[in-house]
Amino acid sequence: MFEKLEIVRMAQAMASHAAARQAEIARNIAHADTPGYKAQDLAPFAEAYAADGGTLRATRTGHLGVDSTPGTETQTRRPRGAASPDGNTVSLEAEMMRSAEVRQQHDLALSIYRSSARILRTSLGRG
Repeated sequence: MFEKLEIVRMAQAMASHAAARQAEIARNIAHADTPGYKAQDLAPFAEAYAADGGTLRATRTGHLGVDSTPGTETQTRRPRGAASPDGNTVSLEAEMMRSAEVRQQHDLALSIYRSSARILRTSLGRG
């Protein structure tokens, strides 16, 4: 029953996207010294969620920064960056920044889960 709630489904998708993006970041860091390796990143969560049939609704222009461009979680795209002399485009500083973004996304998903559970407990009188 509870897995059918849209907010819970969105939080689950957000947590899954954060995990997949963290795996991509780890792969980039692992290949930081590989000649010719091109760093990759996943499409933003809003694009991946829209591609899976979910929609982020905006109540006013600019709300949530919703982008209507479709994308999927399995598609990766190369972040912009200069290549080193050996052709590698991995920047450890950029990967650290992306890792911090992923942690914030995962923390947000966890907060949504907690808030949803608290609301459900309150509605059942188990506050």
